[in-house]
Amino acid sequence: MSKRSLVITVFVIAIVAAGVYLAVGKPTAEATLSADPSNTELVAMGRQVYASQCGACHGANLEGQPNWRSRKANGKLPAPPHDASGHTWHHDDLSLFNLTKFGLSALVGQPVQSDMPIYEGKLSDGEIWAVLAYIKSRWPDKIQQRQSDINGRAKGS
Repeated sequence: MSKRSLVITVFVIAIVAAGVYLAVGKPTAEATLSADPSNTELVAMGRQVYASQCGACHGANLEGQPNWRSRKANGKLPAPPHDASGHTWHHDDLSLFNLTKFGLSALVGQPVQSDMPIYEGKLSDGEIWAVLAYIKSRWPDKIQQRQSDINGRAKGS
């Protein structure tokens, strides 16, 4: 085999390997990151991102907007609380991640009128996971455990 043929063969193998990695071997957000409320660095980053991106609607103390269960005049629901009084903890982490990144319409599979922005392209996956970790860190231990159980059921474990 000539030197040129060898170089071309190695190059083709490298391209095929890269294609296979991108098609099937690339780790997903679910596999690489999590909303771990015990990770103090993640929670600290999440606190900052929450303050700049979420707090204006969901409240500086995660309290949500007043009357969050009643539709506004425009037919949309106010921003719910993310503290223990809200329903955030009733959902598994991956659903919360997908809601934040892709929006409610993508999560439920049909158009939904919502003031919630879609954060795909605005926040990195790591920033979204950090915000979720921050929110979870503010819940009482009992709520954290219940939400952890929901995560376990969602993952089939």
